[in-house]
Amino acid sequence: MPQPITSPTTAPRSDLLAALRPADRALIEHRCSECELGAGEVIYRRGDDVEYCYFPNGSAMCSFFVELDCGAVVETIPIGREGALGGVVSQGMLPAYACAKVLHQGRFQRIAAGDLEEAKRGSPTIANLFARYADCMMAQVFQSIACNAVHTIEQRAAKWLGLAVDRIGRNDVTMTQEQLASIMGIGRSYASRVLQRFKHDGLVRTRRGRIEVLDREALHRRACTCNDRVSAHFHKVLGGVYSAEP
Repeated sequence: MPQPITSPTTAPRSDLLAALRPADRALIEHRCSECELGAGEVIYRRGDDVEYCYFPNGSAMCSFFVELDCGAVVETIPIGREGALGGVVSQGMLPAYACAKVLHQGRFQRIAAGDLEEAKRGSPTIANLFARYADCMMAQVFQSIACNAVHTIEQRAAKWLGLAVDRIGRNDVTMTQEQLASIMGIGRSYASRVLQRFKHDGLVRTRRGRIEVLDREALHRRACTCNDRVSAHFHKVLGGVYSAEP
């Protein structure tokens, strides 16, 4: 279970909530509590009622995973400080379709599903924000499907590591080769070979339970452009939450 934080927060912000002006943001934040979640903790399992919406703050990062009949577990989309998990467009208390798990530990704000709906009813702008964010999540899903179908394992690995260091704000990613393989839906041997190539070319180095990115620019050149396309869509869509000033 999430551990409540009682001391004043010093955690970096949620970029999603930061898109709101102070009066609208306060309608959500005064209903939020804070918690610390560690890597590997499960927020929702498939079929769980979605009772809370979570906002990752700062370097906290999660992902949705889908388990297939064959037992394989595949990541669908990662969620960091730019987004939210749970009850984004629904009224909450509906069953979760995918498992939501913490990839990188950190602080989260969470709000009860009912309180989030009350905030949406109190502010059309908040309702607009979550509708726009739902559009952005769909863009992530669309791009992920296309990426997995067309791009090479090397491109996808470079994309994922680049996304991780951008989200957590440092070059040292807490992750094993097995975890990278699981996130990408590939065998460990494939992930190992890709990382060996990256190490040989001076892009990364690995330590026990960690992958350190040494050359972010070179890694970005190895990656597909999927992260860039999704990021551009986020900026365009969420940048229009408020109408232009007269």
